[in-house]
Amino acid sequence: MDKQTLSKKFETVFADSKQEEKIRFFSAPGRINIIGEHVDYAGGIVLPAAIDVSIKIAIRKNSVRRFRIFSMESNELVESESAAYSNEFPWVNYAFGVIEEFKKLGYSVDFFDAVIWGNIPQGAGLSSSAAFEVGMAFALSEIHGWNLKREDIALLGQRAENHFVGVQCGIMDQFAIATGKVGHCISLNTETLEYHYHPIELSDCEFYLIDSKVKHSLKDSAYNDRRKEVESAFFKIRNVRNSLSSLYQAELGDLGVPALSEVEAKRARHVVTERMRTEEAVRYLRGGDPASVGKILFECHRSLSKDYEVSCEETDFIVEQLRKEAALGARMIGGGFGGCILVLDQRGRKDQLFEKIKSRYFEKFGREPILYTFRISDGVGEF
Repeated sequence: MDKQTLSKKFETVFADSKQEEKIRFFSAPGRINIIGEHVDYAGGIVLPAAIDVSIKIAIRKNSVRRFRIFSMESNELVESESAAYSNEFPWVNYAFGVIEEFKKLGYSVDFFDAVIWGNIPQGAGLSSSAAFEVGMAFALSEIHGWNLKREDIALLGQRAENHFVGVQCGIMDQFAIATGKVGHCISLNTETLEYHYHPIELSDCEFYLIDSKVKHSLKDSAYNDRRKEVESAFFKIRNVRNSLSSLYQAELGDLGVPALSEVEAKRARHVVTERMRTEEAVRYLRGGDPASVGKILFECHRSLSKDYEVSCEETDFIVEQLRKEAALGARMIGGGFGGCILVLDQRGRKDQLFEKIKSRYFEKFGREPILYTFRISDGVGEF
């Protein structure tokens, strides 16, 4: 989507709003996460990267004293004098949540017109909602001249989703989208927000995605339940080891705490073993050993499926088929309960391998998966 097309749509939708200010254009990417899944709300280290699918926003202040936001995907225009929660148009709550978080910080958000376009598959685990939040927060900061730091934009976007939308997500998605760097993943400590960039150099290997086409909504899934279970496990373990500041610091030996339920122990086991996998993955990425990274991806998926229980039959099936076909590695990514599989394999295999899996998947589930290729991109910005 280019500026000319967005501008034309903007002028058509908001033909009654003639302003001296120019329309400005912003883009916020989707994201993948190589390793460190479901630990960003447990004080863990994650390894995400921004990718070249995006939410694009055309925006300009208006004088009609209403927030007016048009979605090109749903062909819906929302107009409101306040950023009140909308049951009729749930997609707009990601923008309204951002406005409310700015107000809490003491910023007065002027009324504006905006056109939203995106090609991040919704419900695929690629963070379309976080991209909308970060894109809107960055755009509002820029058109008002507030110039918030990217790290602060990420935190504001997370609060919008936690407080307004009602999903108790961690910081990873918003942070990767706000601070992404082309060709690099980000090693982010979600407890301290310390982060470092690592180049992704895979020589003759590549990452790609297979979308199961099972759509998930974190708001309606058991995502919030998992966060509660993690917090409960942490408090019970900390009663025995009061030096812990997060569940991520626990050891496997701590899982024998009598107060832990079977479910809490399983959730904690995923978090603790994911720490070990992440440490190994960073070492192998630095050492240029994609085959070993791939093995860790398979191990991660098993943990997400069996211990954290956020996979589903369809994503488990795709990962198992990839294993049988000797792909280097694969795992579900995102919140879970459907969405995409991240695949790491030798270059030149993906098309033929995908055709095999697509046929088997359709035969079993009656739907066709989709293959996505991507490039590692920069984070949110103006274009």
